[in-house]
Amino acid sequence: MEFIIIVIIAIILSIVLGYLFDYNMNKIKHIADDKELDNLANRYPSNMEICRKYLKKLNNPNVKIEENKESEASLYIAITNKILIANIANTYTRIQTIAHECLHSVQDKKILKFNFIFSNIYILYFLVICILAIFKMLPNRMMFLCIYLLLSIVYYMVRIYLENDAMIKARYLAKDYMEEEKISTTEEINKMVQGFDKINTLGIKCVNYKFFLNIIIKLLIFSLICIFR
Repeated sequence: MEFIIIVIIAIILSIVLGYLFDYNMNKIKHIADDKELDNLANRYPSNMEICRKYLKKLNNPNVKIEENKESEASLYIAITNKILIANIANTYTRIQTIAHECLHSVQDKKILKFNFIFSNIYILYFLVICILAIFKMLPNRMMFLCIYLLLSIVYYMVRIYLENDAMIKARYLAKDYMEEEKISTTEEINKMVQGFDKINTLGIKCVNYKFFLNIIIKLLIFSLICIFR
């Protein structure tokens, strides 16, 4: 009975917060789809070259850079000190996205490495308790759910700090870069920055909610296993 109550509360909270945070990834994609701004961004160098210049500005030129056109998500891997740039060559958002990943590379190394290690432990723990629950080998399931929620709080706190910090600063790093390059006029730069601001206004809220939703989905999966097993 307790797991049924948890499922109901989790679903209600997800719906309420989704409404409050205006969670709509399609809306973000629509904002990012701007041919005029894409054409302005096409004047700038390749993604690899932009990335190198960002890292130089951040006094962190030793980061490895790799471009993977098969990937849809760019990321910074702290353990290998590498930035992976996704297939973002034809969108103006690439100038801010690359800035975002470069900013990750200069964040607190202790937090970055902890996030990488803890995230893997967190996922492994979830998989183990689900498998044990399926085979009815998990005693005191509520205790293991509470442990999962405690781990989730730590995961959320660390991950959201890293993401929010990079998302907020990326806009300013991208603007500084464009002003220094002098490829675009002040008016054109302001247009692109306004595009970044529109994405960030909704995007930061959506990212915060998305991480929360990922936690809730795992909670629901485990709770449903406990209900039916």
